[in-house]
Amino acid sequence: MGFIGRLTLIAMLLPASAVAGAATTVEDVRLWSENGRTRVVLDLSRPAEHTIFTLRGPDRLVVDLKDSRLANSVNKLPVGGAIRSIRTGVRSNGQLRVVFDLNETVRSRSFTAGPNDEYGDRLVIDLQQQGKVQTVKRASEAHVAGRDIVIVVDPGHGGHDPGAVGRGKTREKDVALSISQLLANKINAEPGMKAVLVRSGDYYVDHRDRMEVARRSQADLFISVHADAVDDRRASGASVYVLSLKGASDEAGKWLAERENASNLVGGVSLADKDPVLASVLLDLSQNAALSASLDVGGEVIGQLARIGKVHRSAVQQAGFLVLKSPDVPSILIETAYISNPDEEKKLRSSAHQGELANAILKGVRKYFHDNPPQNTLIALNQKRAPQDPVRHVISRGDTLSEIAARYNVSMSAIKSANRLSNNNVRVGQTLTIPVYAGT
Repeated sequence: MGFIGRLTLIAMLLPASAVAGAATTVEDVRLWSENGRTRVVLDLSRPAEHTIFTLRGPDRLVVDLKDSRLANSVNKLPVGGAIRSIRTGVRSNGQLRVVFDLNETVRSRSFTAGPNDEYGDRLVIDLQQQGKVQTVKRASEAHVAGRDIVIVVDPGHGGHDPGAVGRGKTREKDVALSISQLLANKINAEPGMKAVLVRSGDYYVDHRDRMEVARRSQADLFISVHADAVDDRRASGASVYVLSLKGASDEAGKWLAERENASNLVGGVSLADKDPVLASVLLDLSQNAALSASLDVGGEVIGQLARIGKVHRSAVQQAGFLVLKSPDVPSILIETAYISNPDEEKKLRSSAHQGELANAILKGVRKYFHDNPPQNTLIALNQKRAPQDPVRHVISRGDTLSEIAARYNVSMSAIKSANRLSNNNVRVGQTLTIPVYAGT
């Protein structure tokens, strides 16, 4: 007997009151798919506790809803995107099990949403293809191959806004600018990456203008650099923040309210000519994909910061910071330390420590993008090429990186990436790994 058959039999054997008395009814199941992302919404008669997990061989996503049932009126379940089919059944403990048979391996996130003007309580499940960082495909993407990953670095505060000020008169705006400039230089030295600084001097940039810099630059990531402060001088350690769901919801409402009066674009897709439901779905898909990527890259960065010093919280935090609200650009805000802590203020003034912080942030960003390179980027294209057995080359006197690249018919950037070189300098006796690819 198959899975659904067993569940159906169990449901038939249950007392009528066990099913009829279910606290929650799934009244409808809705599905949208866009650019490698799939959203499924379960409309509920009232909130329900749920658990979600994945199974392999074949790939399935399983959702269990406590004390729930599927409404009799739902006689056809939608399919599309990553979902090949949907199966349901009531388990012996009264849980409704919903099984999503998948076409591909995906990353999943789920969250509950309360009633609004159009819908009641909902369970929202977002599925994203693994390895896809971009929230919505860039309008110019089809014409650009081998592009750099663009990272916008935003030094917090500036100009008339000094930010927090430590007991030693260290100003947050100065520390943020120094660390950001170091980070931007390191990103620019990284093969396949390019940095854009929101400000390069001591002047103020409005919060929404900072977001617009990221959007105009078609950024793959936005990083805002700060230094925390509280009344308790004992507070210490770094933190990483991403946008909260509440902040995302508020920003979505603002975007949707303005879509008729401005040609707002979500990853190159205008919302102005879309009907309200489609505009809302496109914005939600973009925001949640951006939030998912933000959480992932934020986790890599906080992990690297923990290697060089104390972190205030080891997990990524969520808050409603305005600079994090661009709906189609993954964004993180880094509190590098507590400037209100005299010991940490002293470290923040040290150029050596500022360099360590910039290195740690870069390592987290590099790890994330090498694991999840956006399509059509140089890093993604290099990873797609089938590698042969690598060649080891020992540097002799007179060797230069450009000559070595020409000798093996490999780009200098590929050699630098394979050996984690930040510049073109090599030394006699150094052994380089030369990535040799099929067809070269």
